[in-house]
Amino acid sequence: MEKVLERFLNYVKIDTQSDDSSPSSPSSDKQFDLAKLLVAELKQLGFEKVTLDDYCNVQAELKSNTDHDAPAIGFIAHMDTATEISGQNVNPQIIENYNGQDLLINRENNIVLKTSDFPELKNYIGQTLVTTDGTTLLGADDKAGIAEIITALSYFIDHPEVKHGPIKIAFTPDEEVGRGTENFDVLSFGADFAYTVDGGAIGCLEYETFNAAKATIAIRGRNVHPGTAKDKMINAARIAFELNEMLPVSEKPEYTENYEGFFHLTEIVGSVENATIKYIIRDHSMELFEKKKALLQSIVDFLIEKYGPIIHLTMEDQYYNMVEKIKPVYHIVEKAQLAMLDVGITPVIMPVRGGTDGARLSFMGLPTPNLFTGGHNFHGKYEFIPVESMMKSVETIKRIVVLFERENI
Repeated sequence: MEKVLERFLNYVKIDTQSDDSSPSSPSSDKQFDLAKLLVAELKQLGFEKVTLDDYCNVQAELKSNTDHDAPAIGFIAHMDTATEISGQNVNPQIIENYNGQDLLINRENNIVLKTSDFPELKNYIGQTLVTTDGTTLLGADDKAGIAEIITALSYFIDHPEVKHGPIKIAFTPDEEVGRGTENFDVLSFGADFAYTVDGGAIGCLEYETFNAAKATIAIRGRNVHPGTAKDKMINAARIAFELNEMLPVSEKPEYTENYEGFFHLTEIVGSVENATIKYIIRDHSMELFEKKKALLQSIVDFLIEKYGPIIHLTMEDQYYNMVEKIKPVYHIVEKAQLAMLDVGITPVIMPVRGGTDGARLSFMGLPTPNLFTGGHNFHGKYEFIPVESMMKSVETIKRIVVLFERENI
């Protein structure tokens, strides 16, 4: 428990925020700061073939120590943090023996982690919580996954008497901006399948993702003095609001759950002269996904007809639902379920309502379901993680390795 917590606290203090406006790979050089630390740590612990490439992908492995065939299992986590809120100067706070009450995480600004807003807090009474100080995110997404993977797999180095098959490790950049696998070489990684350790609350096990696209709408207006603007002004900012109001209210993230898709307005900037509006589009159903994209295109076409060719839509797919790639090898999900049960966890199978490197990796030939980290409220200042949940992640990873080694005995 002390090891996984110590690693996690060290990692979150390193700013690795990715940059969705940067075309480089990685999108921010500061991701190398954590990558280099991880390389040194993996080598010191005794992992083999530890590498860091020019694109900030860290890889390592443990060779099989069993005398029979066992599959090569990969464990993957990402090093970058989300772009919505600062990951700089993270100051994690540790609350021991949590009493089930509201948590004042920032006295100066009166920022409170309230049980009325986050009732799941009460599931962790008596446990040790790590929270933010209310000014940044925490970074459990996905530095908790990194700490859990290293802590779990270093066990097999310390205990060579415990048999295991080939184990592969990868820590990737830029997952938060949808480019975590752009320069990932599945063939050289050498795993038969893998697990991302990038999920949420304890027990969650995910093998279905959204189909995902992003859209940018640029609007070119015409500014005229408002006193003489009749029949002359074209207000780009107002058109942007008009476009947004034409999307279905019920298909916004704050009104959806489970398998329901959405249009998420991520950014709107502009003036009378120019405006830009950005969305991400998500749906688990490919049919509904295509309908959502078609709806946005039809709204843009309508507004072009109304205002003229001053609106330009750029839309591109990001990833697809990995369920079709997981079902043919569903035993890897069943093995994770069994591992959780063996360590006293009730598996909770749910669709991913977000992105994961596993979606793209699955379509690249590496089936990759997603395991829990234990974290809550990712991407914001109310993020927290129970240390006991992190330990259960460590135990689950270890158990998965052991179960696959014993599979062919």
